[in-house]
Amino acid sequence: MKKLSLLLISFFIAFSTINVAKAQQEMKIGFINPQAVLAKMPEMAAIQKRLQNFAEQKQQELLQQEQNLQAAVSEYEQKAGVRTEEANQREQERLAQMQQDLMTAQQEAEAALQQRRQELLSPMFTQIGSAIDAVAKEMGLTYVLNTTTSSGDQIILYASQEYQEKYDITDEVMQELGVFN
Repeated sequence: MKKLSLLLISFFIAFSTINVAKAQQEMKIGFINPQAVLAKMPEMAAIQKRLQNFAEQKQQELLQQEQNLQAAVSEYEQKAGVRTEEANQREQERLAQMQQDLMTAQQEAEAALQQRRQELLSPMFTQIGSAIDAVAKEMGLTYVLNTTTSSGDQIILYASQEYQEKYDITDEVMQELGVFN
């Protein structure tokens, strides 16, 4: 009985090792730097200009609101000695509300800029995704990994030169999109 159990365990280990080795042989992992692809796309210059114009517009609106607050503070300081304590208290509350409104407007402007960026870039990310799918299928890849985060930090810390030459599909995706180095 003991020999039979040992034989079954040995068979199971051998079979598992064969399946793992076979799965590893079949799995191909490619990688891409989508930020590099995005930077090369001709639409990117127009999108960056639109985002810059949008940001400048929001910045101008915030600057106007900040100037209004500064003017109100200056007026308060000039008239503080001639107003009643109650009038000064109401004015302080109004100024505090103006300050709060400015901070809220700054947060909303940031959110609006992020939303605008997402709206403008979303179609490009869709194009890149479709090109990645096409190249991955053509090359028989099981997975495609992103090499960097959106902030530029590296995710793939090492790939041998041979592996990079074979499985870095950044150039192939650019070619699929009609974007050339």
